[in-house]
Amino acid sequence: MILPVRPGHSAEAALDQIVRTIAGHEFVVDGRRLRVTPVPGFVVVDGTIDDAVAIRRARLATERAARQRDLVPVSYHPAMEPRAGRSRRARRPLRNWLRPSDATQIVLSTAICVGVPFLAYTGLFALGVDPTAGVFTFLVIALVGTALTIYLEQLSALEAERCPAAPAAPFPPASAVIAAYLPNEAATIVETVRAFLRLDYPGPLRVILAYSTPQRLPVEDVLDRLAAADPRLLLVHVADSTSKAQNVNAAIPLVTGEFVGIFDADHHPAPDSFERAWRWLSNGAAVVQGHCVIRNGSDSRVSRTVAVEFESIYAVSHPGRARMHGFGIFGGSNGYWRIDLLHQIRMRGSMLTEDIDASLRAILRGARIVSDPELVSYELAPTTVQALWRQRLRWAQGWHQAARQHLRDGLGAAGLTARQKLGLFWLLGWREIYPWLSLQIYPLILFSLLHPKAGHGFRLNVSLYIVAAAFSALVGPIQALFAFALADSSIRRHPGWFVRFSLVNIVYSEFKNVIARLAPVKELMRDREWHVTPRAAAAPSPADQDDLFPYADGADGYPQPPAERYVQAPS
Repeated sequence: MILPVRPGHSAEAALDQIVRTIAGHEFVVDGRRLRVTPVPGFVVVDGTIDDAVAIRRARLATERAARQRDLVPVSYHPAMEPRAGRSRRARRPLRNWLRPSDATQIVLSTAICVGVPFLAYTGLFALGVDPTAGVFTFLVIALVGTALTIYLEQLSALEAERCPAAPAAPFPPASAVIAAYLPNEAATIVETVRAFLRLDYPGPLRVILAYSTPQRLPVEDVLDRLAAADPRLLLVHVADSTSKAQNVNAAIPLVTGEFVGIFDADHHPAPDSFERAWRWLSNGAAVVQGHCVIRNGSDSRVSRTVAVEFESIYAVSHPGRARMHGFGIFGGSNGYWRIDLLHQIRMRGSMLTEDIDASLRAILRGARIVSDPELVSYELAPTTVQALWRQRLRWAQGWHQAARQHLRDGLGAAGLTARQKLGLFWLLGWREIYPWLSLQIYPLILFSLLHPKAGHGFRLNVSLYIVAAAFSALVGPIQALFAFALADSSIRRHPGWFVRFSLVNIVYSEFKNVIARLAPVKELMRDREWHVTPRAAAAPSPADQDDLFPYADGADGYPQPPAERYVQAPS
């Protein structure tokens, strides 16, 4: 189509509206209900461009959009042109070779965090202004205010919204989408698929494994046999995928029913997970985020720390924050979406945390996201510091992207309440600010030592800062206490893990602050390399025990198998 460019009107916005209208519509063809995935590409043309050239360029842009399947209009760029004989090494941008290491970037971010304020204090003092009293007061308020907000989150978790006692409608057909990068998941994927096939859901349930792999693997033969034996399992090989978002988007046109659960390849949901999710969704929720529980906590000190941290996040912070701010967040796995909404939102592979981005876009559309700490799924944690570093760095950089993309829109959204806007600022804005504030006492001390005539008010009130810091330091132990009280039973039976977490929390918090300060530096340098979190086989989760999780082979009520149990995701 040709869209004219008019003053005050964006052709790209018009194309976006057309695409989302198509994606949100259910078509009926020969009595079959189906949805389509538009893949929009466009090129800006003028009188100097030949028609054939314009169409060819638009097709190149559309091919790029087809690989993402995220409904985002893609503009033509000369880099999309095929170049014969260009090797992968030659295509790598020069900036990739000149990019500094993580260690160098950490030094740079720390130097900015400490050095810039120190130089600012020195410059102001040279102009006759002593900034120490005002800065010190702000730091004390920031420390106490942050700790107090976290304490309120913990208390709010005790009064979190409860799951409705019964569904408002009969159990409909549903789907589960498992996204996997198969070379990394080969040791666990069969166990995961079997866990999903054993789910106890009253309605028909389709299980879709959407995976990518650069070459055929032996585990695919095992998966083929599972699919041949159980008509509920559909294998989708996403040949051109480079991200989890692309895998999920490839599976969306194949989902059936009223809602879909999205999972990583190491998750083992509890038997009643889909039944519980429908109780929420049928009573007005658009998205339900469950409780992710670590099932390999005994593997290492790192995994034990993450196990307690996840209880603090999913059993306490998420439901408490949803209670305080009036909205929840989809965390990427063990999340259940109304299919109509997911068809229009999709996942964006350009975002390192596509789950947070999708959550925020859904919230801005007025969707209700709830958090249920009793909707449990068991997953694997990183077992080494290196794997944890890479995972959390990707998360931090993704949160930074989401904040830049959505914070301004959220604060100006007419459909959000003041309470929700305050929650968005806390979630996106303060999350980015606080790691930089956490070190600001050091340039203040350094400035006061080098300028004895300045900072009298600061030196007189050091005891006040110590009290504020102690109040803030208690966050870790109190988080551990609340996490223990509300934790899943499989984690609560290890009280020593919670004691250790409370003792190492100060160091662990600064570990995450270092990562948070590094994230914007990496984003500024366009360093967005994706490192897959290593997976290894672990002990069975509580959901896998036979006495809790009977296998329903050949259960009545499931749909007849399609002609093929293995499909190639179309582009």
